[in-house]
Amino acid sequence: MATVSCRADELVRAAEPLHLHGRAHRGIDPKGGEIIVSGGWFRYQVVVRSERVYIVQITYLGF
Repeated sequence: MATVSCRADELVRAAEPLHLHGRAHRGIDPKGGEIIVSGGWFRYQVVVRSERVYIVQITYLGF
């Protein structure tokens, strides 16, 4: 079984050809997503060409 570090390295190697030079990117941006955290979640969007990750929404449930 591969370690978490090895899996992360594999993901980085797979993403490099597509996203290494963000300003040269001509394709569509990857989908954003939601990350669940303790007490809520936040929604984000990745914009490769501008080399940014935007937080679109933060939801706090208060617990």
